[in-house]
Amino acid sequence: MEPAFWRQRWQANKIGFHLEEVNPYLIEHWPRLAIAEGARVFIPLCGKSVDMRWLQEQGYQVEAIELSELAIEQFFAEQGLDCERDESDGWLSFKAANLRIWCGDFFELSKEQIGPIDAVYDRAALIALPEEMRRAYVHQLLTLTGPVPQFLITLSYDQREMEGPPFAVSNSEVNALYQVAYGEIIGPDVDIDVLPGHGHFAARGLTGLHECVYLLPAGTQVSKK
Repeated sequence: MEPAFWRQRWQANKIGFHLEEVNPYLIEHWPRLAIAEGARVFIPLCGKSVDMRWLQEQGYQVEAIELSELAIEQFFAEQGLDCERDESDGWLSFKAANLRIWCGDFFELSKEQIGPIDAVYDRAALIALPEEMRRAYVHQLLTLTGPVPQFLITLSYDQREMEGPPFAVSNSEVNALYQVAYGEIIGPDVDIDVLPGHGHFAARGLTGLHECVYLLPAGTQVSKK
């Protein structure tokens, strides 16, 4: 999908993917990854997610990237955070205490810019991309971070019933994308049918919508808990 698509969505305030509260799966299941306080957590395609603030408040250093400058400005304004705006080496970034958001194309970000990363949180990045872009996304993510522990949230539904975004990503595709780095992925650690709480998706024709959480520990065989 072209960058202009997402910039237009933000300009038109068509951001149904944005959650006004911290993702409940993050609160409940993040501790299972045992990420040490002070670790550096990377959030790709972050929007203005309040999850960034939650992770910062848990004592983590947050590095994130978002295409829309408007989304970043809204995040800091809505969170009441003063930030420093920096333009250098052709990049724009916004930084507050232990939290920095890069503004630009995820695929152009470099490992040298963000520095070493200890964990990844992906709530709405993989599922925001069509199938033909997802392999390139995972390759770039692993180039930036390596196979560090990852908290990944996907959606599973019959793609014939609704066009994305958000796109459906099956367990078999998660395996195809991440198995080389993380080992065999037997299934999601959490799998819940959330369609009853998302009437707007039912109105678009969906008959089932599963939200899936994968907890991918670094350097170990991945299995369903």
